[in-house]
Amino acid sequence: MGLKIQNVSKTFVGKLAVDNISFEVDKPGVFGLLGTNGAGKTTTIRMLLGIIKKDSGEITWNGKKVERKHVNFGYLPEERGVYPKTKIYDQLMYFAKLKGMDKINADEAIKKWAKVLKVEEYIDMVAEKLSKGNQQKIQFMTSIIHDPELIVLDEPFSGLDPVNSEILKNVIIDLVSKGKYIIMSSHQMASIEEFCKDILILNKGKTALKGNLKEIKASYKSNRLELSVNKNIDNFINKYNMNIEFSKNNEYSIKINSEEEAHQLLENLVKNDVLVNKFEIKKPTLNDIFIEKVGE
Repeated sequence: MGLKIQNVSKTFVGKLAVDNISFEVDKPGVFGLLGTNGAGKTTTIRMLLGIIKKDSGEITWNGKKVERKHVNFGYLPEERGVYPKTKIYDQLMYFAKLKGMDKINADEAIKKWAKVLKVEEYIDMVAEKLSKGNQQKIQFMTSIIHDPELIVLDEPFSGLDPVNSEILKNVIIDLVSKGKYIIMSSHQMASIEEFCKDILILNKGKTALKGNLKEIKASYKSNRLELSVNKNIDNFINKYNMNIEFSKNNEYSIKINSEEEAHQLLENLVKNDVLVNKFEIKKPTLNDIFIEKVGE
């Protein structure tokens, strides 16, 4: 049954922060919650976790109203924070006990996740000795150490280098394979596209777009051409109503207005003996769609 949000609104001091939004996460996987700064994402997250009260609407988890006793959740907030003067192990043990774990199970979970996230060498250090990336992995541990059913990750990849991002991605994939429900909020559209089947885009508290990401992209016309050729073709492209987004070593990413236009360019290149190694017409990226919906 999962998580269901129906006609939920929230006002702060006369300002409508979330305006009558509805969505559901009815099967394990990753759901993308998107929006610009101040769009209402964090308020929505805090309401669905029962951290703050909604003004109207209904939020249920497996058919029951959201209350702490009904939802075993993990939450990685956007505002990062570990206790700088406290040993990592002690912090993790504290949060594990806070979530109802006994000492033995908590100790096993700490050792397990420290190994998975490659932070074993830091466990007995105080937090301020760790890099920001490693502190973030520790905070991520606090959100999953108690094996929650519902996990909310707010900007989980922010500040992580490529190696640590890959580690975290593999953990998320593993959590989904184990039947976890994950809501991910991020400004990194590539990460959302990689993980999320369904998304909701908020704009000034209102729903700007929601649904299955694959179906949403399929509803758009192709708008980008990727080309790899054997020489500079700027003069060919300039004859058409196209914009070069990227050009390096005779590889091009080009904004197009129609597929017909792209095929005309290809025909012209072949006629002029240009060797075309790659010709791929692509649908808009999620980044394109996001900018279209909330770019103003």
